[in-house]
This record gives sequence, structure tokens and C-alpha cells, in this order.
Amino acid sequence: MPDRTGERLTQLRNGLLRLHKSLLDSERAAYERDVARIASTGQYLNLVLNDPWFGWLRELSQFIVLVDETLDFEEPATTADAVRLIARARDLISPAEDGAGFARRYFEAMQRDPGVVLAHADMVRVFAGLAE
Repeated sequence: MPDRTGERLTQLRNGLLRLHKSLLDSERAAYERDVARIASTGQYLNLVLNDPWFGWLRELSQFIVLVDETLDFEEPATTADAVRLIARARDLISPAEDGAGFARRYFEAMQRDPGVVLAHADMVRVFAGLAE
């Protein structure tokens, strides 16, 4: 039976990227509604990288980078690596009304944006497909 570790990690990464994009789109809309219009792609990139408004998303961004780095290791990722990263992703992608940091902000995004709810549902399906 062939090792599916790389395939599983790629599926995890792709699901997380789709969720990340949905969250970025949602935060951009909220920022433009509550703060100011974003006039250019460069301004948007600068805000995503440096503005506290988008800061809570950096935890997800950094996790996606970790998955990418694991996929790019010279030595192939092990089943244990995949299990560990999938478990960490499940923990991260857990909205919590009474939580703090990412979990709380993720919950708030789900409350205001149906697109985020759909992206979360897609991520739940990704996790179901990653089960061993």
C-alpha cells in the first residue's frame, strides 16, 4: 500500500489555503466597512503583513508555512508528521465564542460572514477525508 502522507499534507494545505483566503476576504470587507477603503493591492498586502486588524490571521498563515516546509523537506514526511500536523490544524480551526486570539476572532468571522461558514464546512470535509 503506497504511503499517502504527502497527499494528505497537500490536501490539508490546500484546504487551509482556501479557508485563509476566505478569512482574508472577510477581514478586508470588514476593514473597508469599518475603517477605510483599501485602494491598491500593495496597500492591502501591507495591511495584511503589518496592521493589527489582520494580525490574528498570522497564526494560520504561519501554520500553512509549516505545512509547506514539511512537504519540502529533503526527507519525506512521515505518517507521524502528518498525524501531528492534522491534529494541530484541527485544534487551530476550532472557533470558540469564549476563547481568545485566533479561536475567538475565527468565531466572530463565522458570525458575520456566511462565506467563512462555508469555508469552515469545506475544511471540516477536508479533515474527514484525511482520516486514516
